[in-house]
Amino acid sequence: MDIKAEFLRIMAEQTEIALATSVNNVPNVRIVNFYFEPAENILYFSSFKGNDKVKEINENPNVAFTTIPHGGNEHVKAKGIVQKSSKTIFDLAEQFIAKIQGYKDTIEYAGESLILFEIRFDTAVVTKDLHSIKTLKL
Repeated sequence: MDIKAEFLRIMAEQTEIALATSVNNVPNVRIVNFYFEPAENILYFSSFKGNDKVKEINENPNVAFTTIPHGGNEHVKAKGIVQKSSKTIFDLAEQFIAKIQGYKDTIEYAGESLILFEIRFDTAVVTKDLHSIKTLKL
């Protein structure tokens, strides 16, 4: 298995992650859409201003995530640091719209209310199937 190629393919094909945060040893997980920029090795997602996710990120930027397969078991999981991006959802609108069906409507309706976040991580576990699981150093 070409682990880097599989990683990039999964990150390009899958549209959602389960994002885990934790504050005061209380975990929380939710599903969010994402875009991964391979040239930067950054995973981007957006969130509505002022919601619990934003508050939790502000208190503890350490997160974990796993992509969500919509068939089979292929997925990527990693731990990283999340921060508010210097970019906006409008800066990456083209990429999100190309990847996620219906995201154009989300941006048009709620774009001004969204904060763009970025997760930086240097290691990911790539699972192709039950027999092909490898750790990738980015």
